[in-house]
Amino acid sequence: MSESQLWDDVDDYFTTQLSPNDEALDAAVRESEAAGLPRVAVTAPQGKFLQLLAQIQGARTILEIGTLGGYSTIWMARALPTSGRLISLEYSARHAEVATRNIARAGLERIAEVRVGPALESLPKLADENPAPFDLVFIDADKGNNPQYVEWALRLTRSGSLIVVDNVVRQGRVTDADSTDPDVVGSRAAIELIARHPRLTGTALQTVGSKGHDGFALARVL
Repeated sequence: MSESQLWDDVDDYFTTQLSPNDEALDAAVRESEAAGLPRVAVTAPQGKFLQLLAQIQGARTILEIGTLGGYSTIWMARALPTSGRLISLEYSARHAEVATRNIARAGLERIAEVRVGPALESLPKLADENPAPFDLVFIDADKGNNPQYVEWALRLTRSGSLIVVDNVVRQGRVTDADSTDPDVVGSRAAIELIARHPRLTGTALQTVGSKGHDGFALARVL
């Protein structure tokens, strides 16, 4: 058995035992694949992890940067009370259209809202609205802009909020200080920002699974 097959089998076992998919999540995957969206959404165990983080946090407000087909959006929105609010920012209008349908099918359209446009344009507009501080921010968009997204997350959160930055390991290439790959450069910059920022304390974990060798950073706002 190959290493990647073993990772897939373990993910499948964990999914079956701990985070079995339901029709709304299954449909979100099918619709996203049918629309030709990239197959880069979080896995079911990762979605359940985000949901648990939100629940442990007692989150009432969540900001997601990078919606794709809304699969992770559904997981997190389900952690919120009926009065909660999730705002998800998506660059692609086509992706946002798919995500909006998936969110509505899950019965979460009153909680989760998808806003279309480059996140670095949407974030200042969101800040101008002076929203209540977000309890959880999930960053899963273009990796080159990760440090800017972390900075915006700091502006839009409070002491005790959590910031999660996905896909920071880059198959181990995050260790390459000489890399010119924007995804690697952005991931390294986000990690180093978390390390040095006086208002953040955090860590990063490597993961293996159906998405290969990857990982995420988790930071708490002080």
